[in-house]
Amino acid sequence: MSRGRGPRWPAALALGGSLLGLSFSASSTFDYIRHLDRQVHDLHCSFIPGLSAQEGADSACRVAMYSPYSALFRESFWGGLPISLFALGAFAFFAAFALYVLLSAQHAPRRAAHFLFLAGLTPLAVSVLMAVISAVRLGVFCKTCVGMYVSSALLAAGGVWAFLEDRREARAAAWSGAPARAASAAGAGPVGPTVPMAPLGVEGPGGAAAATPAPARRMGSWILLPCWLVALGVSTVTPALLYASALPSYAGYMTGCGKLEKPTEPHGALLHVKPPGAVQPATILVDPLCPTCKAFHQRLVAEGVFEKLDTTLVLFPLDSDCNWMLSQAVHPGACLISKAILCSDHRAMDVLEWAYDNQEELLEGAKSGAGVANVQAAIRQRWPGLDVCMDSKETSLRMNRMLRYIVDNKLPVSTPQMFLGDTRLCDEDTDIGLSYAIRQLAPALRR
Repeated sequence: MSRGRGPRWPAALALGGSLLGLSFSASSTFDYIRHLDRQVHDLHCSFIPGLSAQEGADSACRVAMYSPYSALFRESFWGGLPISLFALGAFAFFAAFALYVLLSAQHAPRRAAHFLFLAGLTPLAVSVLMAVISAVRLGVFCKTCVGMYVSSALLAAGGVWAFLEDRREARAAAWSGAPARAASAAGAGPVGPTVPMAPLGVEGPGGAAAATPAPARRMGSWILLPCWLVALGVSTVTPALLYASALPSYAGYMTGCGKLEKPTEPHGALLHVKPPGAVQPATILVDPLCPTCKAFHQRLVAEGVFEKLDTTLVLFPLDSDCNWMLSQAVHPGACLISKAILCSDHRAMDVLEWAYDNQEELLEGAKSGAGVANVQAAIRQRWPGLDVCMDSKETSLRMNRMLRYIVDNKLPVSTPQMFLGDTRLCDEDTDIGLSYAIRQLAPALRR
């Protein structure tokens, strides 16, 4: 880059990173907004913004979207305010600012490069934080999120480059001005003749043109920095404010999904899990080999809800080996694991969470040549001593009474299901609207 032209290439890099980040954040926001109809939609999860849509409850982008880290103020708004909205506003500002620096070139004040350097590091800092959360908390990296991480890195690199170019130009201007100042000081001294100097850019006595130093760019007023910072803040929060103002009311949907008509089971067949800090009675129906049950349990734990629930646990294996409501198994092996849970007494939740953690391997083993014998072997290896209890008539009778409880309450053949008190949590509220819906139905969980 030639001297005196301003930080054009650094600004171009920052502009490219900002536009890329704008595209990824817009794609992520679009996916989030589509879910405001309380239905499940495909997600655009690609290293190219908006290129392809993915199905599945456990795709990396869906795990990220359903996590408590994808949105703010989830308890106040259904689904919360997605952080992609804040990224959208910030990247839009940086794209406009980088374009201004790019087009202004040498006319842009030096403080523009300083601001681009300092403020341009903030998206990168947020990206580093979110990347750590993805690695430590979620265990997956969604492609759209990675795209925003890369965009933030490009923006930050452009800002750092602009700052370094500004420093280089400042040093060059200082060096080119030093000989002229020295000669002027010598000519003005009390001793010795004054030697007239050729004007800058005019040939001297030897016929050679004197070098013209590049004019130094103006610094600009310090007041520009807080003004730009305020503009960045306004741009960042404006999309979120507009989104919040346009959200429909979901209050009418919260209590319209049914009641638990017979909350008690006369024979004591149901499991009872009550952590020390439990404040809210809840009834949860799960299948230990149901992927959606696993994801729902993980969301309850991640949001700090499960530890506050006085839970009545109803096992509902979607497996025809013990479930007479089904003609064929949806999750083969679920009956065996359900009986192992019933036989585990105080370790029931440990066995259930073990099944969740090893769900893919258990399902794959149940569908292989040896079938459910693989599941039996896995249970025997991890939880020895349960065989006699699992094969007993008492355990089969208890399992049957659980299923009868489900029929008596006229519940659908579906998992998971959750009741807060006797009010059913709608299936549509078990993902991004979970925190809002739970605290609407159970005020005790707000504390």
